[in-house]
Amino acid sequence: MRQVFALRTHEEIKEVLLDETAGGPDIHYYMIRGGREKGNVTVLESGLAGGEYIKTYGHYHVGKIDETYKILSGEGIIIMQTRHLGKNGKPIDDEIETFKAVNVKTGDSVAIPAEAGHLLINTGKKWLITLDDSPVNFDEKKAASFPGHADYEPFKKLRGAAYYIVEKNGKPYFIKNPRYKSAPPAEELYA
Repeated sequence: MRQVFALRTHEEIKEVLLDETAGGPDIHYYMIRGGREKGNVTVLESGLAGGEYIKTYGHYHVGKIDETYKILSGEGIIIMQTRHLGKNGKPIDDEIETFKAVNVKTGDSVAIPAEAGHLLINTGKKWLITLDDSPVNFDEKKAASFPGHADYEPFKKLRGAAYYIVEKNGKPYFIKNPRYKSAPPAEELYA
């Protein structure tokens, strides 16, 4: 029987938090993987880890895989960032070419381009629930928690995206991640 359920613990998420010593919920989010046939559901807890909103780990796709996120319930932000390409044509992890933060709410749909690293952030008071259409190869050993089409390593190495999203005066506030050599100013797009 194939494993379709996974979760991301606070211990795992500490690797990409602004403050790795911050407290937070035991479980940050839950995943039910169905691949392109059934879809993939992600359920993010509400609240904060330190001052940072609860978020997913973040990853880039391996290969030319685009996907679409549908917001089934809640509100939040989808972060998308693309890397500069070096002279050899390979992406440079700590040099960000584009950065977008898209505000989302129930009923919205957001297309994620193949080359965009991305993550979800729950800025609301209830669960943020999404459905996406990325593929899953269930022959892989950890297909539900770490599917092979997703590269988490750049986010782990740089401890998150180019910007952290924290709560300040009841609203999202951007703090640049100092581990990135370059990144454009955060650009908010309202869905």
